[in-house]
Amino acid sequence: MTLQQEIVGNAMQMAVVNLQPGQTVYCEAGKFLFKTTNVTMETRLSGPSGNGGQQGQGGGGGMGGLLRQAMGTAMQVGQRMLAGESLAFQYFTSQGGQGTVGFAGVLPGEMRALELDGTRAWFAEKDAFVAAESTVDFGIAFAGARTGMSGGEGFVLEKFTGYGTVIIAGAGNFIDLNPADFGGRIEVDTGCVVAFEEGIQYGVQRVGGLNRQGIMNAVFGGEGLSLATLEGNGRVILQSLTIESLANALKKAQGGDKQGPTGGLFSTDAG
Repeated sequence: MTLQQEIVGNAMQMAVVNLQPGQTVYCEAGKFLFKTTNVTMETRLSGPSGNGGQQGQGGGGGMGGLLRQAMGTAMQVGQRMLAGESLAFQYFTSQGGQGTVGFAGVLPGEMRALELDGTRAWFAEKDAFVAAESTVDFGIAFAGARTGMSGGEGFVLEKFTGYGTVIIAGAGNFIDLNPADFGGRIEVDTGCVVAFEEGIQYGVQRVGGLNRQGIMNAVFGGEGLSLATLEGNGRVILQSLTIESLANALKKAQGGDKQGPTGGLFSTDAG
């Protein structure tokens, strides 16, 4: 059953989802805005099972099934805790007719509805997830210690598999690119990556060498020591505003300047 949704608004968009009777959508805790009275809301620690949101009554196999279900939930919660994600999901199901639910991200910017057909997964940066059909599985993917340690934001990714619609949000405006249209590889600020399709190779590289120009880039360029690299043939979504730049602008407006006079490696945390 296709999820009927509309993304509305401009500077701070929201998603209005129309649910058919019995249809379920879930969101990360804190992304819910409003609902009609015939839509039930349930908060769970367990993630979606990909079978329409039915988590299984008893899990099959008696006590063994219950134990496996409990261990699976504990592993999901542990992964989300390690990734700094919300520990719980909120599930919304329409009862006795069509229902409406509204969701939004937490930063001023755009939202995007991605359609999964079961052939390709999507990966998104931490906190990009807003809501999805119960037939979409939410997971945590780790890009690897080496990538994460050198790139900051590149370590933890949200992973979406299955069938149906998933709604993501970012800061500022979005642009869709395919690295294949630019020689197979693009390099971007690590904070600009919102999401990309499975098949895109995501990595982090040093900005220049340990020479005069490399040091100038790191100290005065505002990018620090690393850039994200995206290679392959597939869809990539970037955002125009990074959380770091927004935080620095707010701090500066309050009388502090985290970036400092250089705007690069030698940042301060004044204020």
